[in-house]
Amino acid sequence: MALKIELKPQERIIIGSTVIRNGDHRASFFIEGEEPILREKDIVTADTATTPARRIYLAVQLMYLNKDILAHKEIYFALVRDFLDAAPSAAAYVDAINQQILTGSLYHALKRAKDLVKYEQELIEHAKSCSLGLSENQSEHS
Repeated sequence: MALKIELKPQERIIIGSTVIRNGDHRASFFIEGEEPILREKDIVTADTATTPARRIYLAVQLMYLNKDILAHKEIYFALVRDFLDAAPSAAAYVDAINQQILTGSLYHALKRAKDLVKYEQELIEHAKSCSLGLSENQSEHS
């Protein structure tokens, strides 16, 4: 069964190792085959992998696009170790990613890595709000 893709004007998509950019008009087409596919909104680049969870996502993305877990597993596991050292509460998210990698479901591993990125953002927002609360308390006591 073919996968129908609709692209907005100028939207990019990766099919296998090829980046395709749409022209000035909306387009739709059908993809038949087994090549990995990522829409622009799901693509993380080295420049946009600005947080630890985004770097983990990038490692999983490379596994998925290259169809090669072994080539990226060392960096992936190093990133995961560092992340879990800093945020042990993320273990369930990492376990979900690992389970998908172990079964060869790299697209699903990528989806679970996206969940980790969202969780990391929640941790950051929580830390910021706690930090603001401490600053306000310090100002009141001065």
